[in-house]
Amino acid sequence: MSPKKEKEILQEETAVAEEVQDMMEEVQEDELTKAQQQAEEYLNLAQRVQADFDNFRKRNKATRAEAYEEGARDFIKNLLPVVDNLERALTQATEDESFKTGVNMIYRQLLDTLEKRGVEVIARQGEKFDPNLENAVMQGTADEGEPGTVCTVLQKGYKMGEFVLRHAMVKVVEE
Repeated sequence: MSPKKEKEILQEETAVAEEVQDMMEEVQEDELTKAQQQAEEYLNLAQRVQADFDNFRKRNKATRAEAYEEGARDFIKNLLPVVDNLERALTQATEDESFKTGVNMIYRQLLDTLEKRGVEVIARQGEKFDPNLENAVMQGTADEGEPGTVCTVLQKGYKMGEFVLRHAMVKVVEE
């Protein structure tokens, strides 16, 4: 073979090798681009899953807190008749002053505990009747006060924060 022919073959082989090299680089670039896109998709997916989990955790925490407060309110509602009975016991005449002092101490301790938990008494005698806080069970006369006001509290009501645990039973002056 002539040197010229060899040179042509060598140039042709070099051109083919360069062409193959270029094709391989293109394939590698395509694969790299696809891999980067896939990595971005996985990262976005992971971020969404993490955000969803954070939202779930926050909702779950709020739900647990709400359930705890609801349970506390239900328990306190069950204690209110005990408070009423202690109040009745304190109004009874007795010769045993130490017994009465003991009952009074228990009563005060129970009220202090309820107060620490945020329980407030609804006793609005002399104020305008509010159906959101009170149940009117009797009507009073005009000489008992101004029309539309609470003239007598028959049973105390209680609320805890924004929630009414028990409406006060009241006598309201008729309008």
